[in-house]
Amino acid sequence: MKEIRYVVTNLLGVHARPCALLAQCCVNFKSSIIVKANEDSADGRNVLELLTLHIKKGDVMDIIIEGSDEEQAYEAVLAVIEKEFNERKASQVLKIAFFGTKDYDRTFFSELVKDKGEGTYNSEIMYFESNLGPETAGLAKGYDAVCVFVNDDVSRPVVKQLHENGVKLILLRCAGFNNVDLVAAQEYSITVLRVPAYSPYAVAEHAMAILQEANRHLHKAYNKVKDNNFALSGLLGLDLHNKVAGIVGTGKIGVCMARICKGYGMTVLGWDAYPNKALEEEGLLTYVEKEELFQKADLISLHAPLFPSTYHLINEETIGMMKDRVMLVNTARGGLVDTEALIDALKKGKFHAVALDVYEGEDNNVYTDRSDMAISDDITARLLSFPQVVLTSHQAFFTREAMQAIAVVTMENARNFNEGNDYGNAEVKN
Repeated sequence: MKEIRYVVTNLLGVHARPCALLAQCCVNFKSSIIVKANEDSADGRNVLELLTLHIKKGDVMDIIIEGSDEEQAYEAVLAVIEKEFNERKASQVLKIAFFGTKDYDRTFFSELVKDKGEGTYNSEIMYFESNLGPETAGLAKGYDAVCVFVNDDVSRPVVKQLHENGVKLILLRCAGFNNVDLVAAQEYSITVLRVPAYSPYAVAEHAMAILQEANRHLHKAYNKVKDNNFALSGLLGLDLHNKVAGIVGTGKIGVCMARICKGYGMTVLGWDAYPNKALEEEGLLTYVEKEELFQKADLISLHAPLFPSTYHLINEETIGMMKDRVMLVNTARGGLVDTEALIDALKKGKFHAVALDVYEGEDNNVYTDRSDMAISDDITARLLSFPQVVLTSHQAFFTREAMQAIAVVTMENARNFNEGNDYGNAEVKN
């Protein structure tokens, strides 16, 4: 067990920003990290719990670290305390127009911007429930920045309006940026910053969860049991053990998915435009050409970014290369899959299981409650008609750890812009 005792010297105490950075540090370790102050305690991984300690100047904060990687955790936590807990730098308050607001966004972001002054995020957020688009861009007038998500429209006409309204910064609270016209942003001198990674585990775990739901027909089984029907007809699945998994895109999320598949006892093949040979050297996977992957894989999991070169990577031709009764899961971008080709193949019984957290034509549905309406979208209705298909609503990222990371990194990006600091790998350029 390792312990750190720290007497708080910052005039603002341990405010939102140091709490956020401490929590983001702690989530990287297996060890238990408990923070104690004022006769109370909090999980070091949880920024919202840390904020409830209300640690003021002069308070004593004890951090108890215990576990298999406690030495590494101790050094990392100590570095955060020494660097971040007393940092003071004055800046103007950054005004942010926050589009597509949900309750869970407010839960994290509002706590982080409560404090103003030296060493804080020094920002003000105005929340708008409507998404950003040509009709709503005028709401950003008078703001320095807009904060948007994957389903916001940041096309050229919108970027032009933002520029005319005085906006200098587009904060993406996501990794993807295919909804942003980067050429227009560059022309109008608007900086675009994203969250390069939040929780690859969240996305990979969701990919396996919905794949297994489709494979083992768990959605059907749940409804059957609710109807007092315990028959097994229509629920036959496949073992994943000793099958071949094909991972398309071996970045952080793809690697997490590869490790999950390896844990199931699968042979893992990988394809990436830029192969990471270290993954082969450790024995995690074997890189092959994508054609060979499509031909040999029993399970194909998509984790590639959406570029012109990967648009409709899954199409009539590549589906034709696949095994009959193959399984497909997509938690990356809808445009990777030609939906019409997928539906045609589903009609012919090509797939044993298809699990989609993203798909072409989802935009009008994402994060919208339509439970009191008929399904009017043709693509959604057709996909839902197949019993071996599972759809979820672009939620693979949606864990507490990921939401915390998105909020923290987004506000760090805002602060770096406001203070003229380096953006690291968060900046998106044309």
